[in-house]
Amino acid sequence: MVDAAFGENAVPRPRVAARRQGLRKALRRKSTTAFLMTLPLILLILFLVVYPGIYSVHLATLNKSMQRFVGFGNFEFLFKRDTFWLVVKQSCIFAITAVVFKALIGFIVAHFVHNIPAKGQRKWRGMLLVPWVIPPAMSTLAWLWLFDPSYSAFNYTLAFFGIGPIPWTGDAAWARFSVILVNVWYGAPFFMIMYLASLKSVPEQLYEAAAIDGANWWQRIWYVTLPMMRNIIAITTLFSLIVTFANFDIVRILTAGGPLDKTHIFATWAFRVGIEGSDIPLGASVSLFMVPILAVAAIFILRDVNKRGNES
Repeated sequence: MVDAAFGENAVPRPRVAARRQGLRKALRRKSTTAFLMTLPLILLILFLVVYPGIYSVHLATLNKSMQRFVGFGNFEFLFKRDTFWLVVKQSCIFAITAVVFKALIGFIVAHFVHNIPAKGQRKWRGMLLVPWVIPPAMSTLAWLWLFDPSYSAFNYTLAFFGIGPIPWTGDAAWARFSVILVNVWYGAPFFMIMYLASLKSVPEQLYEAAAIDGANWWQRIWYVTLPMMRNIIAITTLFSLIVTFANFDIVRILTAGGPLDKTHIFATWAFRVGIEGSDIPLGASVSLFMVPILAVAAIFILRDVNKRGNES
């Protein structure tokens, strides 16, 4: 009886051993180790990005009291409002204009710093990164003081040259210019530091070969620098486009969307109708409209990056 019982219990042991050995082999694989190391980040993304996104879609299908399902009713209501299309237009103008100027200024400043001797580069990098490391809410308050119609430092300076006071935040055109200016001032250092790192990775032999072939300064930039930096330019542009589209604090502090809703963008108008207007489902619908616009931009930019990666 004992031998029989022992024999019955001994049968599964090879299977258990095989399972343990298979588990050890799985843990030794680099892919499994990498997955386990990134699992906390994946869970964090699911909790902070995916879940809020799904919940926003759910909110957008409810009525104002959030007690009845209305389907696409909120979106249909938005499409019939002129203010909504004004916000779409202003958001695109704000984001595209700001990103273009941030990229252009960042590229120029990166070239300037790159050509400085190594000893002085650290000092310049530190000074030029100051706007980016200051919290935008704090720096925008300083800009608000500079733009204030009562004691504007800019208008005080312009008065010495006989130039009348400028309504920086009181006129629609000047208000748009002001919010774009502050966004460019804040975001340009990010482009500068990314482009500076990319410039350091361009082999000097390429510039020497171009100089031997008779290329001037502009031709070296156009045929050597830009092709070598195209991927980093595309990625930084996409990242900045996403952040700029979702910008809230600069516009909210400077103009609060005024005058007459002429500087509202998606984030500020979603706050206006969702929080201040006590219509959270409608505010969620406004926020969700950013998704298809940014998705189209991401598809085109990343497809171009992948295409160049396959060519190389």
